[in-house]
Amino acid sequence: MACDDKRAALGNAPPPSHGRQRLMILYGSSLSPFVRKVLAFAAEKGIELDVQPVGPGDPNPDFRAASPFVKMPAFADGDFRLADSSAIIHYFEAKHPEPALIPADPQLRGRTIWFDEFADTILASCGAKMFFNRVVAPRFLNRPGDEAAAEAAERDELPRILDYLETVVPDGDGYLVGDGLTLADIAVASPFVNLGHLGCDLDRARHVRTCAYVERILARPSFARWIDREAAFLARTAA
Repeated sequence: MACDDKRAALGNAPPPSHGRQRLMILYGSSLSPFVRKVLAFAAEKGIELDVQPVGPGDPNPDFRAASPFVKMPAFADGDFRLADSSAIIHYFEAKHPEPALIPADPQLRGRTIWFDEFADTILASCGAKMFFNRVVAPRFLNRPGDEAAAEAAERDELPRILDYLETVVPDGDGYLVGDGLTLADIAVASPFVNLGHLGCDLDRARHVRTCAYVERILARPSFARWIDREAAFLARTAA
């Protein structure tokens, strides 16, 4: 696959043209909820990135220099390198404080960090058991996935997670923390894209507020552009 084709397939933006200011580099694929979280956060900040398509364990030496354990996303801003989606996002927030997406108020900041952690370690972890075993392993690694593990996650883990979200997501047009969009909303919404790619059938009667909230956040341009490209790529690579 040619480089430009690979970028398009992974839903990644083209490289910066000659003569433009050097962009910060993000290594990864937007199919990862962690990479997608960084991309959406950057878009909400108005930060343009040069997205370099890589996957876990990729031999790209620049990616490996930025990610000690060869996981995505990784990031480079000149000679400065960083790995982990939350670390990259906090770097963005410090370097580009407006618009503020991580509140300064102690209680609001604490809640924002909690939702980011919840999304990364509980929600995305559950979704990964389904997405990896049903999409990544059979389609891209040429080996069967563990369907029993995927079924167990969907049956035993996901409903409890959605039940929790139903108690905390806003009703109507609100946000998880404070009066505006924050990292909390971006982090929580991102893993639901992968559930959507799987055709995961959420119980809309049981989780009506959660479904409406997620659809509203994912309709934002910061997410929608990546979701459309990912869906097109997955359609092309379907068996």
